Amino acid sequence: MDGNSKPGEVWTSERCFIEELLNDPVQPDVSVARSRVEPGITTELHTLDVLEWYVIERGQGLIRVGDATPWTVGLGAKVEIPAFSPQQITNCGSSDLVFLCICVPRFTPSCYTSLEGADDDP
Repeated sequence: MDGNSKPGEVWTSERCFIEELLNDPVQPDVSVARSRVEPGITTELHTLDVLEWYVIERGQGLIRVGDATPWTVGLGAKVEIPAFSPQQITNCGSSDLVFLCICVPRFTPSCYTSLEGADDDP
């Protein structure tokens, strides 16, 4: 799948491409990344131990956060994802779904917990 990556992007086990825009230990208060999800793909169900916002730049998705009923998001939508909330997004459009991921404090790999295969999916 990583053959479809664009310059600056890396393929992740989350089933999406990530481009780190700002993520530096000297600025621990925030990180910003751009995520790209291909059509028909659902990202890995997971939690982060930091507060996160998605800002949709392109495409259409169906987002799932915590126990809320999944809802559709599109261009310009802003979604707050509280720390430790189960989350995932499906690209339900015909083109790439692209969104900013803003984490406070900054994202590190240790923030991420996969919930794939968990018996108690919300």
